[in-house]
Amino acid sequence: MELPPQLRQAVDSALAGVSLAELTVAAKALSRRYRDEVRDGRLHISDARFALAYIATRMPATYAAIHAALEALAEQQPDFAPRSLLDVGAGPGTAMWAAADVWRGMDAATLVETSPSIRALGEKLAASSTLAHVSWRASDLHADLPGAQHDLVTLAYVLDELAPRDRGALIDRLWSLTRHALLIVEPGTTAGWRRILDARTQLIAEGAHIIAPCPHAQACPIVETDWCHFAARVARSRIHRLAKEAEVPWEDEKFIYLAASRTQANHRASRVLDRPESATGRVSLKLCQPDGSAMHRLVTRREGDAFKRARRVDWGDTFEE
Repeated sequence: MELPPQLRQAVDSALAGVSLAELTVAAKALSRRYRDEVRDGRLHISDARFALAYIATRMPATYAAIHAALEALAEQQPDFAPRSLLDVGAGPGTAMWAAADVWRGMDAATLVETSPSIRALGEKLAASSTLAHVSWRASDLHADLPGAQHDLVTLAYVLDELAPRDRGALIDRLWSLTRHALLIVEPGTTAGWRRILDARTQLIAEGAHIIAPCPHAQACPIVETDWCHFAARVARSRIHRLAKEAEVPWEDEKFIYLAASRTQANHRASRVLDRPESATGRVSLKLCQPDGSAMHRLVTRREGDAFKRARRVDWGDTFEE
């Protein structure tokens, strides 16, 4: 997965002339804060240095994860064609860019972001977007959010920055602002998975239909020390690789997500929960199934079409029996 050309060019332009040494130092500090899930009352992106480090090293990965989650939503509800987006905790506008790529008919986005530094940078990047109407709001997530409903509401990589006592109220507010679908994305850690499970339980209680990744609304069948998560492969640009002091030209972004809707999914199919294991004449799949169970399914060449489908699926895909 790569950033779309217009965004890639805008990011390159924003990073032109920036000191690589300063970018590397800021990227390391930012990575530590995210990895350790620091909640010390300070914004992760507190100044322009961190904002630039974010678009260089984190934006490509979060874009890939959000894009994959939105594609899963679109696959399960092919008639869904959102025109308006509300993205809360928008950062540099990553979810807007991903949604505009998945649904080319989208024309309006309202983006709420607390950090002045990343918001200012996001506004510059958004000037290259094809959306007709992009509105940025400077708002604390604890303050009043925009009152109008939107077709699609997104909350990506935000719950991990909030105290547990604040998460439920925010999800409740976002669901009230959702005309059709709400997407929540979190880091693919055990802690991120637990936050998604809490959001899932809350939304089901409020009448939401779980669209993806779960093919059911029953209790999650995954038991710790295992956990549900997915991976998106990200192509690193030259500046991305250098700022992270990395050698390989790609990285895998681990993430977990939840797509909830006011309408049911058109169809239910099992979800592949890990990388398929292939051998001669057989494929082993770890599946979450529509009946609420999880299992390892061995698909052999004798099963004809099912075997052909099993050979094509990847981690995070749906699998039709």
